Amino acid sequence: MLKLFKHFKTNKVLLISLFIIILMKTIGILYIPTLTAKIINNGVIKGDIDYVLKTGGIMISVAIFTGILAILSTYLSANLSGALSRDIRSKMFSHAQKLSIHDFKHFSTSSLITRCTSDVNQIENIVTMFFEMIIPVPFITIVGMFFAFSKDKYMAFIIFITGVIFIVFNILISKKVINLSLKIQVQLDKINSRVRQYISGIRIIRAFNREKHEKKLMDATFTDYANINIEMNKILAVAMPGVMAIMNVCAVAILWFGSMRVSKGAMLIGDIMAVIEYSIIIFVFLVMAIIVLLSVPRASACSRRILEVLEYEPEIVDEKITEFISSGKKTLEFRNVTFSYRDAEKPVLKDLNFICESGKTTAIIGATGSGKSTIGKLIPRLHEIQGGEILINGVNIKDFSQKNLRDIVSFSPQKAFLFSGTISDNIRHGKKDATIDEIKSASKAAQADEFISELNHGYDSLVSQGGSNFSGGQRQRLCIARTLVKKSDIYVFDDSFSALDYKTDAKLRKAIKPRLKDAIVITIAQRISTIMEAEQIIVLEEGKIAGIGTHEELLKNCPIYMQIAESQLSKEELA
Repeated sequence: MLKLFKHFKTNKVLLISLFIIILMKTIGILYIPTLTAKIINNGVIKGDIDYVLKTGGIMISVAIFTGILAILSTYLSANLSGALSRDIRSKMFSHAQKLSIHDFKHFSTSSLITRCTSDVNQIENIVTMFFEMIIPVPFITIVGMFFAFSKDKYMAFIIFITGVIFIVFNILISKKVINLSLKIQVQLDKINSRVRQYISGIRIIRAFNREKHEKKLMDATFTDYANINIEMNKILAVAMPGVMAIMNVCAVAILWFGSMRVSKGAMLIGDIMAVIEYSIIIFVFLVMAIIVLLSVPRASACSRRILEVLEYEPEIVDEKITEFISSGKKTLEFRNVTFSYRDAEKPVLKDLNFICESGKTTAIIGATGSGKSTIGKLIPRLHEIQGGEILINGVNIKDFSQKNLRDIVSFSPQKAFLFSGTISDNIRHGKKDATIDEIKSASKAAQADEFISELNHGYDSLVSQGGSNFSGGQRQRLCIARTLVKKSDIYVFDDSFSALDYKTDAKLRKAIKPRLKDAIVITIAQRISTIMEAEQIIVLEEGKIAGIGTHEELLKNCPIYMQIAESQLSKEELA
């Protein structure tokens, strides 16, 4: 855990203030038993009511002051732990933004969610409890033992022996708790993964009547998690009665030996009460410390999981920083590009060579699995190539910062994804400062303005998570509008028109053509009808280029393109 804390800065003024307040609070707690002994010895036994009232008033004042300090220390410790958890989550999120798609596969989505929520909560709780229950223990133990020793050394020895037993007991319990703590967090990952999968795939589950099967899997996951927690609770169920038994034995021993000391005249009755109170205070704080220490192994497991994310080296890093200058004619070149997914048996793309120019549309078509979408993801550097170069205006994209590169590329992914919020907020993801006029202009070009205008709240209409309250075609048009609102030098449409009918597709392409006349446009498609007018069509087969040319040229000299065309177009269209 200390290794994790080194990643974050702490408010030193607040920390020092908290330590001082905790010190003053513990002094107040330990001073009350001394006042109790004085009341009994000098007031109750001697029948001096004035002394009892005077000392009792001081005791009440000390108790109130100590209570105020306790509230203040709780507030400050909660403030510190809350700030720490905020910073951890912020740093994890920022670091996650640097990870490539490959990197994300190292951590499952459900695991990242658990680490950012449950794991951080565990750290926050342990930090709060550390200040409240661990820091006072050494001071209370040492000073409490000193006061007890000043009353009677034999009574102090009883407390000392009991404290040693407490420590040994805690060590034995902790050994059993450590392994279970890590298992609990791992099992929580599985629960999140299972629940997320069930909710995401609920339509498929219902469509195939697989509810009972999925319920069995869910129940098995929940049962495994419950069993580990039951085992943990069994240990705690044994631990707490054991702790109370040790405390009770100590109290009986103090009373037993104390009565013997009083009968011999070696101690006063008030001193016995003070020693008992000292022992209770020491043991109460030790019990709380044990409770916290039992949570430390789980918090340590959580901190290791958080560090695993924070210390993970991203696959893609900025090597050089070259500023892109947008002027004149622009080119995008793939030069001997080879790419393979991690752990794949063979490359997805092999030795690709082609050039795209501004003012022209380059279309990419091929069979499923030929690598079309992969090319689209390589341009904004969502993946890292293993061989060759991708050049923009002759400059390797690795020489641009990732931010700069993605500023000049507008990418419309194959899967139309919308965020929860309003329609205008979603379109502004393309350009954060876009005006409502720019949003409407992009929506009209994307053929989305018509259905947006029919909604009760127009562009302020709410979008459900993932855009589930819109059809597939509507989601695609909103995503295209998000791409168009961003003024870029390169536009990549990764099969972004697949859910549109032919009429809407044709209107959309006609509307966006003048908007993108000075940009490099790359369209990845399955349908030949959507790419026939492209100035350059690239045909892929098993990751290699099978042909490059216009529609007419490829019909004549590319057998694979001809096969695709014959499967999709009528004889009249082919003619």
